[in-house]
Amino acid sequence: MTDNNINTELVVIGAGPGGYPAAFHAADLGINVTLIDSREYPGGVCNYEGCIPSKALLHISKLIDEASNASSLGITYKNPDIDLNTLRKWKNEVIKKLTSGLGQLSKFRKVNYIQGYAQFLDSNNLVIHKDDEELTLNYKKAVIATGSSPANIPGIEIDNKTIMDSTGALEIEDIPKSLLIVGGGYIGLELGTVYQALGTEVTVVEMMDSLMTGADQDLVRVLKKRLTSKFKSILLNTRVEIIEKQKGRIKATFKTNKDESIEEMFDKVLVSVGRKPNSQNIGLENTNVKINDRGFIEINDKRQTDDPNIYAIGDVAGDPMLAHKATYEGKIVVEIIAGKNVIYDPYAIPAVVFTDPEIAWCGVTEEEAKEKGLDYTSTRFNWAASGRATTLDRNDGLTKLIIDNKTQRILGMGIVGVGAGEMIAEGVHAIEMGATASDLKLTIHPHPTLTETIMEAAELFFGSSTHVYRKKQ
Repeated sequence: MTDNNINTELVVIGAGPGGYPAAFHAADLGINVTLIDSREYPGGVCNYEGCIPSKALLHISKLIDEASNASSLGITYKNPDIDLNTLRKWKNEVIKKLTSGLGQLSKFRKVNYIQGYAQFLDSNNLVIHKDDEELTLNYKKAVIATGSSPANIPGIEIDNKTIMDSTGALEIEDIPKSLLIVGGGYIGLELGTVYQALGTEVTVVEMMDSLMTGADQDLVRVLKKRLTSKFKSILLNTRVEIIEKQKGRIKATFKTNKDESIEEMFDKVLVSVGRKPNSQNIGLENTNVKINDRGFIEINDKRQTDDPNIYAIGDVAGDPMLAHKATYEGKIVVEIIAGKNVIYDPYAIPAVVFTDPEIAWCGVTEEEAKEKGLDYTSTRFNWAASGRATTLDRNDGLTKLIIDNKTQRILGMGIVGVGAGEMIAEGVHAIEMGATASDLKLTIHPHPTLTETIMEAAELFFGSSTHVYRKKQ
């Protein structure tokens, strides 16, 4: 007979990149922990429907793109034959390998993993809906790590056949001749990159006056230039008025900021207008937890809610909605629960957009530096002067630093170019350690590498860089 009453020291609700690291760290510290999620194994949206499958598909698009561009180097490949069944199988194997591995790690650590849906009954009790039965769980402390879901547009019904959200788009059921992407943020641009490489004509519609709002536009311009040559069109200052199905296709009506009306037909539509926190339908009304007007759970610098027994981390707890931020929070919150004197206080959280070229940044952006009235210098090293970028036939890159004029401390870093996501960690480390422009300038970087562009961007702060000539005044 199954015991439907469970007692645990700590319960973690949601097994994504915030929840499972929290549960694993708790187990490593000797805390009796229960981890609850609707999926068979830990991993969350990131592993099942986000970061991992999208990067697997972006790897495929990179292979196709590099083969296509090789003709300028004297090597010509025939157009690829794409077997979607094999492609999907490989992507799903990647997901299974990672998530089942997390399942094994959960067992090794003796984490009590329960597949089901949790709802709060009060500040110390949960009900877990599991298959056809209900379990009750009494806990001392709880961590909410329920993540986020794709946001939608009122009046547009997602069927994940012809009108998709990011989850549906990652299934790659077919290769449509034409695809409309509503939203010019990182998710839409990444998936647009995948579909374009597979042979789809991609149109992006963005209501703002630029792509990737939040990133410095000198970085975004490099990406936009390349995407403009790849996509059918990028329509800025344009909003979607109507989307309707007509004879198996989609008719979209747009309105520009000049009040011009545009109509086009598409085979499929991807609605990619951001994500919303999963703070509903988990019984928070039965606790003292508060939610703000954007749906985020309110927390303090210890990730604690207004209910002292309940904490929240990851997407559900506020921006930035990034997997690595959630992982960091998960480990911090467990140490707080374990009685250690720590708080959440990162100086820099990196952001990476895995388009081609990639965009990555951390710390203070130049737009933020201007808004805050900081006394700073922005240095830019163009990859046209990079030997490594030239050998890759990819000079379309830029490395920039935001440097405090008085202290020379690195306040921010931004990179656009191939491999930017792999390079940005040096900037995060520099900011966290209080490194100065001199520190980066005097650190010997290997040659020939793209990381040298960071060193030379630091040299530019002092007015002289080996591969950039500036006429003396």
